[in-house]
Amino acid sequence: MASTMDDSRHKDATSSSTCFSHFCSSALRAKTLKSSSSTNNSSDGLIRRLGVFDLILLGVGASIGAGIFVVTGTVARDAGPGVTISFILAGASCVLNALCYAELASRFPAVVGGAYLYAYTAFNEITAFLVFMQLMLDYHIGAASIARSLASYVATIFELIPALKGNIPPWVGHGGQEFFGGTLSINILAPILLAVLTVILCLGVGESSAVNSFMTAAKVVIVIFVIIVGSFKVDVDNWSPFAPNGVKHIFTGATVVFFAYVGFDAVANSAEESKRPQRDLPIGILGSLLVCVILYVGVCLVLTGMVPYNLLGEDAPLSEAFTSKGLKYVSILISIGAVAGLTTTLLVGLYVQSRLYLGLGRDGLLPSIFAKVHPIRHTPIHSQIWVGIIAAVLGGLFNVHILSHILSVGSLTGYSVVAACVVTLRWKNNTGNRVSSKCISTWCEGVLCIFLVACCGFAAGVLYRFGTHFIFMIVAVVIAIMACAALCFRQRTCWLSAWFNMTS
Repeated sequence: MASTMDDSRHKDATSSSTCFSHFCSSALRAKTLKSSSSTNNSSDGLIRRLGVFDLILLGVGASIGAGIFVVTGTVARDAGPGVTISFILAGASCVLNALCYAELASRFPAVVGGAYLYAYTAFNEITAFLVFMQLMLDYHIGAASIARSLASYVATIFELIPALKGNIPPWVGHGGQEFFGGTLSINILAPILLAVLTVILCLGVGESSAVNSFMTAAKVVIVIFVIIVGSFKVDVDNWSPFAPNGVKHIFTGATVVFFAYVGFDAVANSAEESKRPQRDLPIGILGSLLVCVILYVGVCLVLTGMVPYNLLGEDAPLSEAFTSKGLKYVSILISIGAVAGLTTTLLVGLYVQSRLYLGLGRDGLLPSIFAKVHPIRHTPIHSQIWVGIIAAVLGGLFNVHILSHILSVGSLTGYSVVAACVVTLRWKNNTGNRVSSKCISTWCEGVLCIFLVACCGFAAGVLYRFGTHFIFMIVAVVIAIMACAALCFRQRTCWLSAWFNMTS
């Protein structure tokens, strides 16, 4: 009897050890790149219908929402006319990350996944899954928050009808009807709008792209019209002093408006539906970001030129600026542009989420139902409906605006992972299969250099935040530059060594 129990315990221990070993091997495995994907050739896969112009509009639609009419004035109250420099600095930093996305998009096969796919190939399965979880937290809460904002704008437009003015209850569109001390906040219009957009996305990428292109074009036309009309009301004296509160507020403003550019990475998730992904995706990513920079800078110049920065409103600065100049009709156009901006941002966000679920379903990390594509519509309908349900529940029952403020950390994490993927994949590709001990040592030194750069950047930000002497920040920046130079030198040495080994 005792022998039987010992054997049973031994089998259980062996089974547990085998399961743990299998989990570790699965979690640490990396995805192997292939020249093509079988899903591209199947009749029931995604269909390639997006050209360069569609991809640019996709990125612009995801990046520019109602914030262009609000954030510009909010930051200008502190930075003054120097808010223009804030947007330029933030745009320049986004360009660096956009170049990482563009390089990876041109390097990878045309399959869905974006940052998740890059992390799966560069690192391992567990890292990729964590990236996916972070992205889903970001997208789900963001979609619910945007849906509530869109419902509020739509309710405001409905109130232009005299019979409805002041008669729309809070639980329909404005905010929400709170219960249980604010634990629940009922909003009916947000789930309805999400359902409509989900249906549009389920119809097919051609139909949803047409809606996005129309709404984005309308939004861009309104912004350009606002810039042109406002330029005739500009008083150049309002641009002096250009930085009334000093350079510090300009840099602080840049950290705030950085997130106004978030969204260009959505283009990377449309690889499998792009006509020529290796060429079109980099153009779409960088082109959409360039359009956003131009529009933001134009609005900033007009806004700070029309009204002195210290007289700008808090809730709707751009609309109030035009109203003060007797241009009430422009304020109405701004409201329409805000609705169009929120609609495209929400539409693209739902689109990206479904493609990420599709990628994980194909890799076996989620149930196979998420990997199914409709044979006629050529869209992942199950994934799309699931994404719409999650957003509708969050947007209809909870006030997620407070949670949406912490999502900036998730965006920065995703961008950092993509930049790390570029470094890792470059090292893997250049060393190939012949990895010498010298290259392994160089790889360790490279990790140390990257970690040092990150620490110096964090230290410089903390020192800047607490107003320490600028000499300490300069020291941190110099150390980071020296670490980058050492990384480039050692990496080039390893590449040359690997090349000589392959040719000898």
